[in-house]
Amino acid sequence: MKKRILLTSFATWLEDQKSNSSDDLLFEVSKLDSLPDDLQFLRLLPVDIGLASAKVMAKIEEYQPDYIVCCGMAASRQKLSVEIGASCGETFLQTSIDLKKLLTGARATDISDDCGKFVCEGLYYSVLDYLGQKQLSSQCVFIHVPVLNQDNLIEILQDFVLIINNLALL
Repeated sequence: MKKRILLTSFATWLEDQKSNSSDDLLFEVSKLDSLPDDLQFLRLLPVDIGLASAKVMAKIEEYQPDYIVCCGMAASRQKLSVEIGASCGETFLQTSIDLKKLLTGARATDISDDCGKFVCEGLYYSVLDYLGQKQLSSQCVFIHVPVLNQDNLIEILQDFVLIINNLALL
């Protein structure tokens, strides 16, 4: 049985940004024919915690994915960063996905415990909280994407595809 995977990305938030690397990566993934899983894309989420969270939760209800992979841009990072969890105030929620297994074979990806304090952490926390409160079996992970360029695109794309394929095996 195919695993249903929901992939999300953000729109830009600064006037001088040409694109958001999270969406650039999902665009590249959408062009691939080799992915065996049932992928659903929710691209260009607004850079607003409440609006983005509402759109993702509505898509979760509609699509009922096995996994949700939320992606956001991290311009200061050089590799993909898979986030352990997210905080809201004093509360920390952690993904239930085994990140070491998820990253088996990855070369351009780190595990991070710094989801940032921008909309990325807000969305991740909201989705983890929603899944817990609704007692859904879906699992979520957040991946920060560095700025993509001709030097890193192939390696980043390979690792991201590997992560998607590893999800299908968990």
